[in-house]
Amino acid sequence: MTLRTARRSSLVDQVIEQLRSEITAGAWPVGAKIPPEPALAASLGVGRNTVREAVRALTHAGLLDSRQGDGTYVRATSEMSGAVRRRLQAAELAEILEVRRGLEVEAARLAAARRTDADIAAITAALARRDAAWASGDHAVFVEADLAFHTAVVEATHNRVLTDLYRDFSAALRASIGAAGTLMEHTDVPHGPIAAAIEAGDAQAAAQATHSCLDEIIRSTTARPDV
Repeated sequence: MTLRTARRSSLVDQVIEQLRSEITAGAWPVGAKIPPEPALAASLGVGRNTVREAVRALTHAGLLDSRQGDGTYVRATSEMSGAVRRRLQAAELAEILEVRRGLEVEAARLAAARRTDADIAAITAALARRDAAWASGDHAVFVEADLAFHTAVVEATHNRVLTDLYRDFSAALRASIGAAGTLMEHTDVPHGPIAAAIEAGDAQAAAQATHSCLDEIIRSTTARPDV
């Protein structure tokens, strides 16, 4: 990690922006513990009070989570992500899955029209990892692999707004994928047709395959009485 030494008068604002940039760039992933106050102060060339104010501001914005006696952890990668996570914590699983369907259906349609050879390779590799994770029976690995597949599809749209929005939605998606996988027990919904349609450049088929996939997941989860 390389942080620039702050030199202007509005030190707190500068430190806020630099810390936000590190978080957005993934220097400290969601769930990771950021360096302690003294280390940040030394890296930035500012006083500990300045760092403390900046951390407090980012905590209020929802990007950081200060835990007394433990340290400060990354809670979200942007203010939007923080707001989305707070809103979705109170949402029903079915509601999250419906929004997920809307995002992923449009993403598949756009990806089929805009994908590059590199995108196809990324989607194909992600699909293989997803299928291997399901076969292994490791639920935690499968959740990450499933999300990575859908993220690869979204990135193939080359729509920066949609990609950023999907990433901000990722935390809630992890929860929905995890819950769906648990509720569906040993039933998987094949994602091969989605990848095949995107590779073929068939936007309608890609959208339909994704819609059918999410429809099946929604039916499987909402049919349970405890959902």
